[in-house]
Amino acid sequence: MNNRLLREYRFKFYLNASHSIIINGRRGEIHPHTWEITLDIVVERSDFMEFNAYEKAASGFFVQYQDRILNDIEPFDVVIPTLENIVEYFGDRLRQIMREVDGELVRIEGSETPTRSYIVTYTQDEQYMADIKQKTDKTLDRVIDEMLESVLNDD
Repeated sequence: MNNRLLREYRFKFYLNASHSIIINGRRGEIHPHTWEITLDIVVERSDFMEFNAYEKAASGFFVQYQDRILNDIEPFDVVIPTLENIVEYFGDRLRQIMREVDGELVRIEGSETPTRSYIVTYTQDEQYMADIKQKTDKTLDRVIDEMLESVLNDD
């Protein structure tokens, strides 16, 4: 039997969207990217993992940005949609969304080109640590209950 209480998964999403940024006080031209967004999430260990719940939750979030100009959508109508700002905002929102489906976002990586990525890792965050402890305790309780039930049913 595997003794891991939590499991970590990686999901990749592709977002076709355009943006323009301000460099040296001048707004550049609107240009497209196929953004690659990679999410690492931790979930409670179970015999069956329903990936669809996590993919659906993230895809539902990304749909509002698909084939759009990011500068026209909140918060990027005020915040300059640099790679860093996009990944940090998406990470904050996706942390909440993953928690709604009992997952915990460990790390988000965003790439606007195959050679350029920006990464945010949450493993040192207090809220992340508290959520992981809660998930671990819950899973451990379930495993202990299953073991006790197995021992009691063998008699």
